[in-house]
Amino acid sequence: MAGKKRRKLKSLAETNTESKRMALKGKREKSELQTWSDLPTELLELIVSELTLEDNVRASVVCRRWHSVANSVRVVNQSPWLMYFPKYGNLYEFYDPSLRKTHSIELPELNGTRVCYTKDGWLLLYRPRSHRMFFFNPFTREVIKLPRFELTYQIVAFSCAPTSTSCMLFTVKHISPTIVAVSTCHLGATEWVTVNYQNRLPFVSSIWNKLVFCNGLFYCLSLTGWLGVFDPLERIWSVLAVPPPKCPENFFAKNWWKGKFMAEHKGEISVIYTCSSENPIMFKLDRVNMVWEEMKTLDGVILFASFLSSHCRTDLYGLMRNSVYFPKVRFYGKRCISYSFDHHRYYPRKQCHDWGDQDPFENIWIEPPQNFSSFT
Repeated sequence: MAGKKRRKLKSLAETNTESKRMALKGKREKSELQTWSDLPTELLELIVSELTLEDNVRASVVCRRWHSVANSVRVVNQSPWLMYFPKYGNLYEFYDPSLRKTHSIELPELNGTRVCYTKDGWLLLYRPRSHRMFFFNPFTREVIKLPRFELTYQIVAFSCAPTSTSCMLFTVKHISPTIVAVSTCHLGATEWVTVNYQNRLPFVSSIWNKLVFCNGLFYCLSLTGWLGVFDPLERIWSVLAVPPPKCPENFFAKNWWKGKFMAEHKGEISVIYTCSSENPIMFKLDRVNMVWEEMKTLDGVILFASFLSSHCRTDLYGLMRNSVYFPKVRFYGKRCISYSFDHHRYYPRKQCHDWGDQDPFENIWIEPPQNFSSFT
């Protein structure tokens, strides 16, 4: 009896082992037959959400399921609009380069003002006659007043939207070749604070300077390409020991120092130099080696360049990647002049422009509202 029982248990054990082996083989064969279409929806959403807009659109044509997932996680950014400041009257135009459409709106509040800067949909404006400076949102018509301040030739920037308590304004003015005056103001202050600083390296401030706020610091590109930096928390000013970008000799022509633009994108500082019919040259600041590195591509970024402030965007419909869009519209408002780093040419063809001759207060790029219903 004992032997018979042992044989029975052994047979049961062998049967159980065989069942497990067959089940494992079935799972292995099933996994080998699985395709990308068998991915769980949550995992597929996670993967597709990391794609660029261009790759997201490509993924959406694989099958119906992928189309649904790609649409559900697709992020489409909105391009800035080019705002024009009329010489006469109160009718302001806003050009949308993605739709090639112009919106118009009456803004009598801006009569007698000069634009200084724009960020997060807000304008910083200055009234030369009264030395009044204020924030203005042209889409909500909200006004935020600031203390009086006399601007001469220098430009001004601010760190973030004035709806934030951390918003700070900054401007720099040279007193002598070795001394600059840095003026700052924060929301709620009753006056501007001005402090003089010594320069170790040459720095000349003027209206042709470029200002950006990046990683908590204000960066200021001088006429001759030197980069000044101001830390608003430590209240320290310095001129970086970074030699100016090296441009070809033919760039040093009439108004060459005017035709440059500076922008910030994801913590990186970039500068673009233009000169009449020559192709633009773009540089990125290498903080490790303290040099300007020439860029052959924008890595999918679209740069919207204007004299007083420039903006970088990704994932936009209807606009060319790796391109710079300049503040000039041709063909009766139907085409914005741009330069493609992929194709090494201007669009439309032969539409290069001497940006150094353009009025810096003529227009500026600004973030548009989400709701266009108030525009005509």
